[in-house]
Amino acid sequence: MAHFLQAFLALRTPAGAIFGFVALVSLALATEAVAQTANASDQAGAAYAPAYVGSETCVSCHEGETEAWQASHHAQAWRMPSDAVLIGAFQGEVFEHDGMRAQFDTLEGARTVTVREKDGVETVYTLHSVGGTFPLQHLILETGLGRLQSFDVVWDVQEKRWFHLYPEQDLPPQDAYHWSGAYKNWNARCAECHATGFEKNYDFQRKRYASTQVEIGVGCEACHGPGQAHLDLVAGQPEAHYQVALTDWGFSADMSEPQAAMEQCAGCHARREAFGDGNPLPGTAFADAYNLAMLRPGQYHADGQILDEVYVYGSFLQSKMHQQGVTCANCHTPHSGELLAEGDAICTQCHSEAGNPDFPTLKLTDYQSPPHTHHAEGSEGAQCVNCHMTDQVYMGNDWRRDHNFRVPRPDVSARLDTPDACTRCHSDQSAEWAADQVAGWFPNGRWTEPHYGDVLARGRANPQAAAADLLALAQDDSQADLVRASALWLLGPGATSLNLQEIGAFLEDEDPQVRVGALQALRSRAAVAAAPYLIQGLQDDVRAVRIAAARAIMSQPAHRLPESLRGYMRQAFQTFGGMVRNQMDFAEAHLQMAGYAMVAGDTRSAAGALTEAVRINPQNVQAWATLVRLTAELRGRAAAKDTLERALAFNPGDLTLLSLESQF
Repeated sequence: MAHFLQAFLALRTPAGAIFGFVALVSLALATEAVAQTANASDQAGAAYAPAYVGSETCVSCHEGETEAWQASHHAQAWRMPSDAVLIGAFQGEVFEHDGMRAQFDTLEGARTVTVREKDGVETVYTLHSVGGTFPLQHLILETGLGRLQSFDVVWDVQEKRWFHLYPEQDLPPQDAYHWSGAYKNWNARCAECHATGFEKNYDFQRKRYASTQVEIGVGCEACHGPGQAHLDLVAGQPEAHYQVALTDWGFSADMSEPQAAMEQCAGCHARREAFGDGNPLPGTAFADAYNLAMLRPGQYHADGQILDEVYVYGSFLQSKMHQQGVTCANCHTPHSGELLAEGDAICTQCHSEAGNPDFPTLKLTDYQSPPHTHHAEGSEGAQCVNCHMTDQVYMGNDWRRDHNFRVPRPDVSARLDTPDACTRCHSDQSAEWAADQVAGWFPNGRWTEPHYGDVLARGRANPQAAAADLLALAQDDSQADLVRASALWLLGPGATSLNLQEIGAFLEDEDPQVRVGALQALRSRAAVAAAPYLIQGLQDDVRAVRIAAARAIMSQPAHRLPESLRGYMRQAFQTFGGMVRNQMDFAEAHLQMAGYAMVAGDTRSAAGALTEAVRINPQNVQAWATLVRLTAELRGRAAAKDTLERALAFNPGDLTLLSLESQF
């Protein structure tokens, strides 16, 4: 297979297009030879890490920590069926929704779910395991080929009832968002953050999983790292020569460094793209294991408030608290996950007249008094979280608070039509009314200052018109790094009107997310001019930056690729491929490969990648439409018509697809 790779990397069309890795990852990567070579490389590195020993090994020496952890959501994040889960369920209950019927029984000690889908097909599943603990518990069912799927009907722990997670959605069995579809696959979408030492082990060629984990649930070693070296150290045994960095206590993760410890939390408590096949070795820097989501439309409101489920970290990175060095452990106990104090006391441990010597810049004042809250003492409106950490419900009954810790800005909400803390309670009033109230209470308050949400909103609407403002926001060091990075990410075609050196200067920024944003902006610039910065990104010490650079290089049209970049194409392909080979069960990965193949002029590889993308997600209409056109080019009108008919079978009545019928 190595000679195949070399041949592809050397192959050029008369137009100068470089074929190669896109073809490799969309076609040849599926072969056993490539998979074995890649896996062997990983295993060679992992072989020098200490062994996992299991959480039960920690109990005898760490009784207090263990007791706190055992009651935590982490310990109970994934469990096998027992009397401790699904209390009150599986007693013959029947749940019906949109033509689907599920019956929950206990037969000979096993819990079963009899599912009759809306197409009339009935199947009996034995409960495999349970995800989550409170306020809802998910059923995990095995559907064959090693696939574990998260059932859409879940158990309400408090109300002791079944409910559907997505009651408004029409999800027939062939839909990718149906409980048996790709987007509800536990192996790929959930297990990594519910297990310890998890490896997905997806076989692309056979379309099956052989997933493994050291321990289900988030155990001690999920955060601290494998424990064998620690045991050896405590026992006074000679230290083994592991080829991974270990702390003084023999663990790969250093919990004594607050920011590094927070990145251990962020690995799961973040909306991100994972680079690996499962859990990275604890202690791995976040940006070496994941690509953090920017403040994207559909995930965050334009002013940075939570919209979709973004899992805390991206919100917290926007906060003034994070900028001043606050971390998760300043509010949450590490082993139980519970708050260090109840109610407003968690806030007043710092925000008070006494203050906190760890954060000397805090203003010393009484934040619980009516002059600050402008609400009666003890009322809902006087509670810190109701103004500074508004919440939102996900998955039907799971309320999550926004960890931006923002000062209420109803003036921004009035301009951008975003949620407003004030009118959540005063629902009979408008954001404009709330803004007037705030202005009266605090005439020189935060509302008088510019807010980054205004610039991000303009950038979302028209990045070219907002280009100068986006650049200025990115250059403002007083802003949170994620905000600055998102401003660069939004630039898109707007980057063409800006000074190239000013964008390239961000490749020297200390924050890797800013460097990633800069490389995204550089994708719109001519490759001949941007080449030095793309090459610099490809040599970066941080993996997320290198991958962003590889993507930027691969997105350059082949006919405009300068000689200075051609020598780096192999490195770009390998950098991207090292990540994407772990994502071959994701439709999104194949869509990326199709895009890069089309840029390179390799329509055959693009068609192959799109074929796999629509197999995984047959509801992606745009992918189908492109595949129909490519099929016509490669195989003729009759084959394109057959492809269009398959697309319409999955998406009946879709206007985009119907508009293609006249062409074939």
